[in-house]
Amino acid sequence: MILRKEFTRSFSVAAFLFFLLPVLTVSAASVNFGTMLEEMTDMERLITLDTIPYTTGQFSSYDRLSTDPTVLTDQNWFANLDRNNHLRVEERDGRQEWVLMDVAGPGAVVRFWSANPLEGGIVRFYLDHSDEPVIEMPLAAFLEGRSKPFISPLCGNRGQGWNSYVPIPYAEHCKITIDEGDIYYIINYRTYTTGTEVDSFTFADTETHVKALRDTAATLLHPDAIEDKQPVTAHSFDVTVSGADSEDFSFSGPAAIRGIRCSVEADNLEEALRGCLLKINFDENEASVLAPLGDFFGTAPGVNEYQSLPSGTLDDGRLYSRWVMPFQKSADIELINFNRFAVRLSGEILVAERPWTEDSLYFHAKWKGESDIATRPMQDWNYMTAQGQGRFCGVMLHITNPVTHWWGEGDEKIYVDGDTFPTWFGTGTEDYYGYAWCSPLLFTHAYHNQSRCDGPGNLGHTCVSRFHIMDDIPFTRDFRFDMEVWHWADTHIAQSITAFWYATAESKDNFSEPGGELLPVPTYEVPEPVEGALEGENMRVMEVSAGTVDKQSGSWPWSSFLQLWWRGGAQKDHLKLRFRVEKAGNYAVSAVFTKAPDYGIHEMAINGTVVAPALDLYNADEVIVSDPVSLGRVDFVKGFNFIDVRIVDKHPDSKDYMFGLDYILLEP
Repeated sequence: MILRKEFTRSFSVAAFLFFLLPVLTVSAASVNFGTMLEEMTDMERLITLDTIPYTTGQFSSYDRLSTDPTVLTDQNWFANLDRNNHLRVEERDGRQEWVLMDVAGPGAVVRFWSANPLEGGIVRFYLDHSDEPVIEMPLAAFLEGRSKPFISPLCGNRGQGWNSYVPIPYAEHCKITIDEGDIYYIINYRTYTTGTEVDSFTFADTETHVKALRDTAATLLHPDAIEDKQPVTAHSFDVTVSGADSEDFSFSGPAAIRGIRCSVEADNLEEALRGCLLKINFDENEASVLAPLGDFFGTAPGVNEYQSLPSGTLDDGRLYSRWVMPFQKSADIELINFNRFAVRLSGEILVAERPWTEDSLYFHAKWKGESDIATRPMQDWNYMTAQGQGRFCGVMLHITNPVTHWWGEGDEKIYVDGDTFPTWFGTGTEDYYGYAWCSPLLFTHAYHNQSRCDGPGNLGHTCVSRFHIMDDIPFTRDFRFDMEVWHWADTHIAQSITAFWYATAESKDNFSEPGGELLPVPTYEVPEPVEGALEGENMRVMEVSAGTVDKQSGSWPWSSFLQLWWRGGAQKDHLKLRFRVEKAGNYAVSAVFTKAPDYGIHEMAINGTVVAPALDLYNADEVIVSDPVSLGRVDFVKGFNFIDVRIVDKHPDSKDYMFGLDYILLEP
């Protein structure tokens, strides 16, 4: 049964805490540091065509071997040496400077990312053809978020990726250099139309706008706590949608949906959020929103904790959306429950009166997924393609990886308005999403997030998102976003994306309506650890004379996908470990170790008995996990027993003295 409701009951927004910003207007006359700070938290700005038009571009250290999309090899289109690539090297004042960006204005830098800024030396911004840099400081200091005006959370290191979103406007020209070249980098920038008045960045200007800078930082730090100061009416709902049923809501225009807050209750929350399809039609156009409920809110599978400017989850598990969705005549919302069980939804939809104008754009959020993607041969997997006029504003990716190996070496390739070569050519999937080094660390930010990474390593479900608020991508003819499927392993993955953009009524896209057969949450197997193994990573560190001892996860075939990893030691340093044995006796002992180009030679003793006087863990070419190594027979007591490791030396070709223990195995 379909239930259709025309909402008549309304509530003042003052009765509810919600998360919408006031409308902030940007002067049509000029652009400066202050107006750009306003834009950083202005969701309203995205829904109209610009009064100050611009295009958005990218410079990056992508592998310059990538030249021909018909040569689908890792020596051309999928080349992967994405560091230490620049425009050129210049000599200045007796030093070399590697040029990262060189572009005519008027414009503004709106994002700067690097994976390894400590290797970049000094960054210099030369504006408007000046021979003197307006910014000259260590690249790491520019990005880490501790130097005014480059403060957190506008800048910072999250998931081992370093980002700055501090806007750097320039009137005529911008050149950015570093004096040590071996880095990964991405710079996103705007180019305004000729004649646009732009006040170039100065530190004096940032002092003038210091209060606005601090206010912007406070807003971006807690985007889940923003209150709407517009006259908004909150329409409450509390419905239970049976399996294979649906629920409808309708609103009359001209108006705009300015926010949604929703609680979901079900027997299986992950399946419920993926199996409920949200459809929104504006003004009788073809559905502008076609996405599973959770994916629409930027979380999959299930409710993952994150807080961004456009959407997120609250501490109590409620989902929120702050995308502004204008319409002229009507907004028809339908929720279809493809699950076999009932789902209860409760919350509020906030609607405000808003005149429809000629430059108004319709909001779009659409999902696509594929359950069996081969990682060989490598391919460009299309996120979205659109024709017409609009602006791209972000994407959420949910990937299900059946192995611990890294899945995200792929570069983004974005084509705008007839491009035959990408306007945006990136350096790695995680780099696009703002982190680095295949990091499993969870993080949240107003603009980018990793809200789930099951592990160990990169096994299982991962959910990442990036919202283009300052670096939105306007298009006037067409837009295409491809992401390389570039996996370390030859396997099969499942992945889905939800893209967010605004466009005119005449625009078209390549999304189709997903049916129930596409919506189940993908599954994966978690391999069992070696039976009876005493895992190295679970042993208690009693003493270590130097260095650090960690649990290391990764793509190597360790039992439980983890090992004990000792690094930072040198000759004669020692490590003492404790583990428990349930039954006393004399046991045959075997062990599995890690071997690599930077591992050493070690003496190993168990309960005072030397079982390996010179265990050489060096391997020349790569990291490997050894076959089981027999360590003879040893007497064990019931309860606590001990392993002592002493660094003896290292192979002449080894780079270090590292030690890695996967597990030991006792056989009576």
